[in-house]
Amino acid sequence: MNEKTKPKHEQVKEMILSWIESERYKPNDQLPTEHELSELSGTSRQTVRQALGTLVQEGRLYRKQGSGTYVAALSERRTADMPTIGVLTTYISDYIFPQIVRGAESVLREQGCLMLLSSTDNDKAKERDNLLMLQAGPLQGLIIEPTKSAQGNPNLDCYLALEYMKIPYLMINERYAELDCPCVKVDDELGGYLAAKHLIELGHFRIAGFFKTDDLQGTQRLKGFLRAHREFGVQLRPEHVVHYATENKETRPFELALTMLEKPEERPTAIVCYNDELAVRLLEAVRRTELRVPEDVSMIGFDDSFLATATEVKLTSVSHPKAELGMKAAELLIAMMEGSAPSRNRDIIFAPDIVLRDSTKPYEKNGDKFVRTNV
Repeated sequence: MNEKTKPKHEQVKEMILSWIESERYKPNDQLPTEHELSELSGTSRQTVRQALGTLVQEGRLYRKQGSGTYVAALSERRTADMPTIGVLTTYISDYIFPQIVRGAESVLREQGCLMLLSSTDNDKAKERDNLLMLQAGPLQGLIIEPTKSAQGNPNLDCYLALEYMKIPYLMINERYAELDCPCVKVDDELGGYLAAKHLIELGHFRIAGFFKTDDLQGTQRLKGFLRAHREFGVQLRPEHVVHYATENKETRPFELALTMLEKPEERPTAIVCYNDELAVRLLEAVRRTELRVPEDVSMIGFDDSFLATATEVKLTSVSHPKAELGMKAAELLIAMMEGSAPSRNRDIIFAPDIVLRDSTKPYEKNGDKFVRTNV
């Protein structure tokens, strides 16, 4: 490929690299502004921005908030100049968390920030240890997923210390009730409502719900699930609402699902799950009782994770933005650090949708669709 046929952003990138290699711009020297680079290269600012972003990701350049773009020196010198952002999640290596973290990291790297990642393993004592560790280092901001958010906040003093130290922070997925920090989350109540509504509109009238309620996401999903039943006039059997905690998530839902499914006259016609992870687990309970999804029991998950399409039955699921959530959280935190975030209405709330696949179908009895008479 000759020079003229190369994409314009590649040409701009090579121009900047030639300046660095010829020492026209030395380590830690500031480059011209995007506007100036646009004029020098005869390209648009968007093209210049794309070239600079690529060089930042490759470690050849770095950015300083509110200052500009600089030539990277040795890695240790570059790191010393980079703002340090902590990201504290309940888990790191499983389920949807890697996508959330990658979304945040992509924005932080683009902005020349160093990310410190740690997890609590959904343990409040570990949350405290991590907060104290992060506070002890050079920290310019913090993105936090609260641990068991429905069970209170014994680490309030750590959060008050962040505020006293003027370290901006925000929360993802949920927020401790007494705190006033911004939150980036999914509308979980709406998600629970949409899941139940979808099944009710398919004619299901005995719907079981399984919700992990030691976090506020689960309690909100349960709230939406109950609201849909009330609004559509569908009676809900008390034994068909199952709540569980992190400590018994591997046993309690599975055992209670088996109990329900083994009663032909009372078993649910459909199941709403707290997340896709649980839905995959309950698919095994359905198989154990020699039933089929969706022929005998419809099932819907939550989060639209990779697990939704990893089984032989492709799961209908409630959407979760994952990477976009992480990106928006990082963008909002950077705006807070720069003092440009809005002082009110700072929360970012994503409205979920139903992602239709193969695990839900209309309820039929003796060839006729069930028609509700109590609306």
